[in-house]
Amino acid sequence: MLFHIYGDMSIWQLVGWCLAFVGLVVANEIARRSKAGGIFCFIVIPTALTIYFIAINIGAKMGADWAVNNPTIVQMNGWFHYAKLYAATIGCVGFMILKYHWGSLGKSHWFKCYPFIIVAINILIAVASDFESAIKGMTAGGMAGGWWYSSEGVWLYGGWWNILNGLAGIINIFCMTGWFGIYSSKHKQQDMLWPDMTWQFILAYDVWNFEYTYLNLPLHTWYCGVALLLAPTFANAFWNKGGWIQNRANTLALWCMFAQVFPAFQNHSRFTTLPVIYADAAKFMTDATGRMDPNLVLSAADANPKAQGVVAIAAIAVNILVMTNIIKRAKEQKKNPYTNEIFVGTRDYKLALERTAEANKAA
Repeated sequence: MLFHIYGDMSIWQLVGWCLAFVGLVVANEIARRSKAGGIFCFIVIPTALTIYFIAINIGAKMGADWAVNNPTIVQMNGWFHYAKLYAATIGCVGFMILKYHWGSLGKSHWFKCYPFIIVAINILIAVASDFESAIKGMTAGGMAGGWWYSSEGVWLYGGWWNILNGLAGIINIFCMTGWFGIYSSKHKQQDMLWPDMTWQFILAYDVWNFEYTYLNLPLHTWYCGVALLLAPTFANAFWNKGGWIQNRANTLALWCMFAQVFPAFQNHSRFTTLPVIYADAAKFMTDATGRMDPNLVLSAADANPKAQGVVAIAAIAVNILVMTNIIKRAKEQKKNPYTNEIFVGTRDYKLALERTAEANKAA
């Protein structure tokens, strides 16, 4: 068991998960199916939110009650959440430039490596957060790990699992192959496709990213570590083959916007779901501000890190296996796996390529 899902609240936790999953799938379809949908989701809404974020931060510095007590300021004002939101949103805008061939950038061959760059940046943001938690946890409790209180009011249990998962994230960056193999789909260029990003990378990424959220975003991981990861994978598997990275960026950006403005959904509501790292879930329940009690006196007995360690081992193992297969295929084909596509001939690659506007040219 990875989460505390039982008792009277379990039905609400499951309903909350379903709402998040279905909402993300639908929101992704709105964003990807038209220019208007993409512009509204990734230019209009972020612009309005930026004005909102600036206003509440200025208000908070001036000591205004309406800003000081704002949920975004109280619960989501850490560097990571803003970095992730804007990095994902910038990624979505870049993907629209590529799929709609906007301007000279959208028509440039060199700009096809943009998806790799923006995804690598997003992964490195998470890796930095993992290492931060490892340092603070081991400073508090040694190699076995220890408790530390985050700036967002959450008790985290950092340790060697963070280091292992951070290394898995670094390996995952190099599991992205065929950087220049980016195409637009045939149907009105509604999708940016990356055929060389097959199920192998998706699996390696999903396991690594789930563990990242499980370790560092414990109040959110039931949603951003399960529902948010499965939404783009589900779409890629059933109707948008080759479009996983676009699906992932869209859903990540939209979820970050929602979570930044309405943090109570995950942090302090009937939908809140805690992972089993908290041995006694009741002890760690958040207050009305969405924060855990900073005055708790905690020891190793209050932690159940077994799942954290097991998933961290799985994350690095899967990424090493995928990286090993990439090296093997690259050697067999005598190709640079980053400037060339190396999964040509696989089922996933063929199905994705069939959807591209350049299928005959690239085949």
